[in-house]
Amino acid sequence: MEFGLLGAVEVRDEGALVDVGHVRQRSVLAALLVEEGRPLPVDRLLDRVWGERAPLRARETLYGYVSRLRKLLGLDIERSPAGYRLAVAPSQVDLFRFRAFVRDRDFDAALGLWRGRAVDGLESPWFDALRESLHAERLAAELDRNDAALADGRHAALLPSLRVLAGEHPHDERLAAQLMLALHRSGNDAEALRHYEVVRRGLADELGVDPSRPLQDVHQRILVGSGEERPAGPRQLPAPHPWFTGRTDELAALDRPGTVVITALGGTGGIGKTALALHWAHRHLADFPDGQLYVNLRGFDPSAEPTPPEAVLREFLEALGEETIPAGLDARAARYRSLVAGRRVLVLLDNARSTEQVVPLLPGPDATVLVTSRLKLAGLVAAHGARSVSLDVLDPADAREFLVARLGPARVAAEPEVVADLVSWCGGLPLALSIVAARAAMEPGFPLAAFAAELRDQPLDALDTGEIGTNLRAVFSWSVAALSDEAARAFGLLGTVGTADISLTAAAAVVDRPAARTRMVLRELENAHLVQQHVPGRYRMHDLVGLYAADLAADAGTRLADFYAATARAAALMLEPHKPLPEHQSSHALTFDTNAAAMAWFDAEHACLLTEQRQALACNGFDVVWLIGRALNNYHLRRGRTTDDVEAWLMALRAAQAWDDRLKQSAAHRCLGADYIELGQSALGHEHLERGLELCEGDHEAQGGAHRAIAWAAEFEGDLEKALEHSLAGLEQFRAAGHEVREAEALNEVGWRYACLGRYAEARTFCEEAMLLNTRLGHAEGSAATLDSLAHIAHHDGRHADAVAHYGEALALYRELDNSAEEATVLEHLGDVHAAAGEDEPARERWGRALKLYREQGRDAEAAALEARI
Repeated sequence: MEFGLLGAVEVRDEGALVDVGHVRQRSVLAALLVEEGRPLPVDRLLDRVWGERAPLRARETLYGYVSRLRKLLGLDIERSPAGYRLAVAPSQVDLFRFRAFVRDRDFDAALGLWRGRAVDGLESPWFDALRESLHAERLAAELDRNDAALADGRHAALLPSLRVLAGEHPHDERLAAQLMLALHRSGNDAEALRHYEVVRRGLADELGVDPSRPLQDVHQRILVGSGEERPAGPRQLPAPHPWFTGRTDELAALDRPGTVVITALGGTGGIGKTALALHWAHRHLADFPDGQLYVNLRGFDPSAEPTPPEAVLREFLEALGEETIPAGLDARAARYRSLVAGRRVLVLLDNARSTEQVVPLLPGPDATVLVTSRLKLAGLVAAHGARSVSLDVLDPADAREFLVARLGPARVAAEPEVVADLVSWCGGLPLALSIVAARAAMEPGFPLAAFAAELRDQPLDALDTGEIGTNLRAVFSWSVAALSDEAARAFGLLGTVGTADISLTAAAAVVDRPAARTRMVLRELENAHLVQQHVPGRYRMHDLVGLYAADLAADAGTRLADFYAATARAAALMLEPHKPLPEHQSSHALTFDTNAAAMAWFDAEHACLLTEQRQALACNGFDVVWLIGRALNNYHLRRGRTTDDVEAWLMALRAAQAWDDRLKQSAAHRCLGADYIELGQSALGHEHLERGLELCEGDHEAQGGAHRAIAWAAEFEGDLEKALEHSLAGLEQFRAAGHEVREAEALNEVGWRYACLGRYAEARTFCEEAMLLNTRLGHAEGSAATLDSLAHIAHHDGRHADAVAHYGEALALYRELDNSAEEATVLEHLGDVHAAAGEDEPARERWGRALKLYREQGRDAEAAALEARI
């Protein structure tokens, strides 16, 4: 299947045109295709398709469009919290084929893909801007093709198209110069000079500027009878890397016009800084007719000191034809700037160690400078106006294309799953991919699975070629050698962290330093591109960098596990102050003043908490395993994360079994039973619930909890009589235990089950008693649940105003508690009350908000049922 954006949006299946539907549906497809496999947030997708003219229920409409595109085209459109992602190969989309041809300088093939006006027929502010950008890319390709044709002596064949283009773009000075050269070489100097005069007057009248220096140079050369350029300057660039892949956004960033001419390219060792700089430079050779200067500054070379600027200036001056070299740094720098002034020169300063090493090598404003370094060179950006382009790893699609380019499509296609493993283990790091590809190329008879197995078992050893420049450990070591002792120690300790990322406070616990000092150390590691602050306050390492760091690590002990367990306990007690939790100590543990702060911490650290729980289980840290599982329970309930709750409780159950603690095992079984029932695994759920009841014999509070869980499961499955029976049994046990908080919750649950059976007088009696007890105890979550029950009772008693008031109070409490799961349920019920009273608009508004929350929480059954009712 092929997709066309360079003209009207179209889809072809084995060459046959497929009807994609109406204009908005085509707009959704085009907006997803342009992302090249990256997820697109829903809000951004809505803006692209409609702009400010989105309909009232745009999200629901969008869901319908996506669903129809999936069915119509059989497309893999994934939905995640990051948005929608359309997975198609770049070779299937004409736009990405166009860009690939341009990178390979096959301009005829690239321009042959255009069928007319880009994304023709799609109208929104975003599509208008996209169309303008794509047409600018097309014009740039046409101008590059013209340069190549002129260099090959094809000026006569080029003249017709140059005249047409010049008429369409009267102020494009590069195009004007091309037309003038073609006319001159065709023996028509008079027309060339007339065209210059037309362009000159147009620029003066409409823009108030004179022609640029390059256009004036062409004019002057024609006037004196020679269209040939002045003698070429130095040509010092090394050859480009033959298998360069991807980096579309970074190349586009380097192409941006403007007065900023210095670009600092940063990135960790092996990320591909030099390859990017050389690739861009060779694509733009025609922009620098006066020469290209190159030097390796050896900023991180283990066998030599960084090259001093004085030595570099001597080499540059000699390359520029200077016979007498001044003594001293300042004199050489001044002479260098004088020689380069007014000339279109590219200066590539590779592998810089510091801003101080680079500054004397900066020419005047007419030249372009590329600087690569493992450091961010903030001084170069701040004081000298450099534009910073920091490289990340290659995405999986580009990494695969790299292997295709290096090993050939047949070998890669023969083992697709193995190639996916190789890409995953290399983590998109170009040096790692290069090493794997080189080893595979040297052993053409070996299956790629052999290299994948070695990478899986010993990643760093598999990426050791025995040669300094292509040994991943050696490359990383050069960056670490430049660190302070404190930062090097922190680097090793952070390598022991098994989570995908880490917060500043967690990092402080790992390195055992105050947060303010830890921030400074992390800044040094960031500057060396050994860690990345991918969102404010959270840090991560590339997987291979992390493995190398772990090899250097001193023992971090259990500091991170203690931090997570103690802080999770503090957050859980903020949410449920009446729930007893075992003590756990950490000098770095956080405290919380509000429910919102505790929930926000759980939101940010959820993945890290589950990872730490798994690691603690593997190390027999059963106290941490139990505490994290117990602490997460209420958070999971509030966020509707039932599957995550199962994972946490299964680990907690193993910890309780290792301790042979019957009551802890009972608690885990009870929670697992309720979770499995909710997930539709009824038989498994009942096994856990029955085991939970067996294990707590003799303990009133635990028995009350077991009956409570069984009652909830019975109601969920529609057996209301059984639910009431176990609710009453649970209330009796909580009263016997003297646990007033649980008694208040049980009173409400008994009242709710009476209400579900239509016995509203008895229901109201129990719920009002529960409300009094909750109010006396200050139990906000219990009060919210009871208000929900009282609202339901009022609704079915025909007391509309009371029902709306109770639901409103419950909603306010759940929002204060940041309990979005119950918020969604209350919103649905409140919508029901408004609908019963004939208030259609408020009903639709409440249902719409409930539906949005259900979908965000992954509660597909509730969402489907509500959508069907609406």
